[in-house]
Amino acid sequence: MTSKAANKRILVADDEPDVLQLVSLNLKNAGFNVIKAEDGVTALTQARETVPALIVLDLMLPEMSGLEVCKVLKKDPVTAHIPIIMLTAKAEEVDRIVGLELGADDYLTKPFSPRELVLRVKSVMRRAAGATEASEHLAIGDIKIDRARYEVTIAGKPMDFTATEFKLLTLLIERRGRVQSRDTLLNDVWGYETAIDTRTVDTHIRRLREKLGKAADCIETIRGFGYRVAER
Repeated sequence: MTSKAANKRILVADDEPDVLQLVSLNLKNAGFNVIKAEDGVTALTQARETVPALIVLDLMLPEMSGLEVCKVLKKDPVTAHIPIIMLTAKAEEVDRIVGLELGADDYLTKPFSPRELVLRVKSVMRRAAGATEASEHLAIGDIKIDRARYEVTIAGKPMDFTATEFKLLTLLIERRGRVQSRDTLLNDVWGYETAIDTRTVDTHIRRLREKLGKAADCIETIRGFGYRVAER
């Protein structure tokens, strides 16, 4: 398969036949090549063998959960770069947080709109394709970012961040002193041209603050609007 075709290849893993068919059909209609998996073990095998451009991964899969699949894929250098969108019937915030912490790029709670799913797939893929490795260094307080090495250190200690967390932190520091609305962050970090669910931003900011620890006080919440990194 050519590299161009590979860039359009998406793995969809869901144990509900109706959902699997619905998602696959809508992605095919949007011009993507779809690979299907009905359980976690098959999803993991398919991901390793085909290395798709993106994975739509149900959280509750038989044999091996979607969270476990995500965890294994993100630890493997061959598959760690593959963007993952989680599908879950669970509405609890903890499930979303765990998935995002493991490295998933986005999530949708069932039932969802097929049109919204396609929009999110395109946005995540556009963001992944547009990621650049600048040689610039950013710093504020104890936080230092090396974009060429994709590294964040806090008071000299290396910290692990997901790709989305890294981009969010970098953008906020680049625009220090300027308030960023949730809609702006959704567009510039996630690639959404229209506001879908601003809670995505809040969830990532919460996880970002937890990882930054005491250094997180540089991120200010502008109530009812968005966030800002304070000038230092």
